[in-house]
Amino acid sequence: METRTLYSIYKQHNNITTDSRDCPEGSIFLALKGENFNGNHFAASALENGCSYAIVDERGSFDEGDNRYILVDDCLKTFKSLANEHRRQFDIPIIGITGTNGKTTTKELVAEVLSKKYTVMKTEGNFNNDIGVPKTLLRLSPEHEIAVVEMGASHPGDIKSLVDVVEPQYGLITNVGKAHLEGFDSFAGVIKTKGELYDYLRDHEGHAFVNTDDIHLMEMSRGLKLIGYGPKGKVQGEIVSCSPLLNLKWRVKGETWHHIATKLIGRYNLNNVLAAACVGIYFGVDPNDIDSALSGYSPSNNRSQFIVTDSNKLIVDAYNANPTSMAAALTNFRDIDVSGKMVILGQMCELGDSSDSEHEKIITMLRSYGMSEVWLVGNSFINAAKRMNAPFRLFQDVEDVKEAINLCLPKNKYILIKGSNSVKLAQLKDIL
Repeated sequence: METRTLYSIYKQHNNITTDSRDCPEGSIFLALKGENFNGNHFAASALENGCSYAIVDERGSFDEGDNRYILVDDCLKTFKSLANEHRRQFDIPIIGITGTNGKTTTKELVAEVLSKKYTVMKTEGNFNNDIGVPKTLLRLSPEHEIAVVEMGASHPGDIKSLVDVVEPQYGLITNVGKAHLEGFDSFAGVIKTKGELYDYLRDHEGHAFVNTDDIHLMEMSRGLKLIGYGPKGKVQGEIVSCSPLLNLKWRVKGETWHHIATKLIGRYNLNNVLAAACVGIYFGVDPNDIDSALSGYSPSNNRSQFIVTDSNKLIVDAYNANPTSMAAALTNFRDIDVSGKMVILGQMCELGDSSDSEHEKIITMLRSYGMSEVWLVGNSFINAAKRMNAPFRLFQDVEDVKEAINLCLPKNKYILIKGSNSVKLAQLKDIL
């Protein structure tokens, strides 16, 4: 079935589900496949549970005499094509955001700023992959005036695949760093893949919001229509303090400084804030409204959260971790002028052959920063610490950490909690 024909069906049944247990009356079931599941096997159940149609891509898995089944070559490709067709119904600015670190925070900040003037459609949570991006685009509706779409990548070509669906006129890469090296093979692979957003904009006369202080991004963005932020950009900023919440000042070049007290942890968030201000200025948001949006935003989902408990003060940044973000978090923590510092770090995943050396670098950093009360979690950190004779406490997993806390609760500590999401260190905030 051609995409336009399928889209005409979608307009009459504009609710797509990928879960046969969640089938609102009149919806369309999409039979996606993964390593451990095959949606084709559940298409019949979806129809029984309320779906009007089921999109499938395997012959023999359905009754070919039942016209409620729609056979396609590849359900995921069809999902993307359908989302792209829907996106083309809306003549509104779409801003694509990617980057190694900070893309979700930046997406949230950009959306907060733009919402002061526009009705904004944004990526919810971090629905930024092959499935999440089409789901996001299909949420576009006539009341939306602008959209902010986050795109993630873990393998070469991932961003190209997504920008071809999103077709953004504007783009923002937060940074490029060492992450998902198992999939990208090298840092050069990261740069190439993230740069696919710039490639699309270059080929389609789009605009890029670029951190002028980032040599990689400046090199990657050559030939683009560039709107800069940073020391040499249109929007500039400086850190006033960061103990631990980020206070800063920003301005449009040559104009009056604006002072903001944010609810964000980390010096590294300065560029995320400036990016959002830059986007806001470009789209005509009043600078005072930008101030209000940036100061009012509260991070969630274990990203740079500052939590005060009865026993301790916590910096919880445990949604994800890679060598670049880990180093930035430790440097920021070192610079906070408080006593009683403690660090709980979970291993960094998906680093491939670089895993040993990258974990050793973090341990070297901990030593050079004089961090003595350090708990390391996961085999990658355990093995690195043993090789280096590091005098830190070692834990197999988060359950071992919980047991140690239950035996002796740290008190009156300033604790940084960071690690890959799979290590589940976010669970510690409820017992510390």
